Amino acid sequence: MQTNKQLSKPDLNQDVILIDRLRNGDETALTELYNKFWQSLFISSYNVLKDRELCEDIIQDIFMNIWHNREKLEIHISLKGYMYACARYQVFNHIRRNKDKIHVELFDDLEKRFQYTTPETQLMHDELVYHINSIVENLPEKCQLVYKLSREEQLSHKEIAERLNISTKTVENHITKALHTIRLSMGSTLSVAMILWLSKNL
Repeated sequence: MQTNKQLSKPDLNQDVILIDRLRNGDETALTELYNKFWQSLFISSYNVLKDRELCEDIIQDIFMNIWHNREKLEIHISLKGYMYACARYQVFNHIRRNKDKIHVELFDDLEKRFQYTTPETQLMHDELVYHINSIVENLPEKCQLVYKLSREEQLSHKEIAERLNISTKTVENHITKALHTIRLSMGSTLSVAMILWLSKNL
């Protein structure tokens, strides 16, 4: 019997396709992966470390490591589980390396705080989502639609192209424009997203 925690077959198939595209050097697959997970991984990491800049660096390193090692990428659990495992490893590794400099309370209930939001991080999440949605609502109609299909429905570039009867290159251009507009409007908050988007020569 399938539990609520298990992924459906379509979800698993999408994960497999995305991983294959990453292995084959598809840069848009990295962008899709980032768009899908960066926010939740950042919030979970911040729940533990309480350091925005450090968490941004950790999330950036996760995606850069995935890209650098894409040809050897082997994932035997759900993609979501793998991404959270990467973040958890990086966070706990940082704590081990810096245990003499870190306040002792950070060691309390690490797993719980990594997985669940606090009122502080929930507020940060809500504010971030509100600001991003406000910016997206002011994008040109087609650009807005493409971004929402990618971010909210988590469709691949190919699926968006087929639904809207446009090329995958046009989809990519719309998403690039949306991310660029969001970055300019929000300043450093989304700098990590743009660093990864622009890291085409890794």
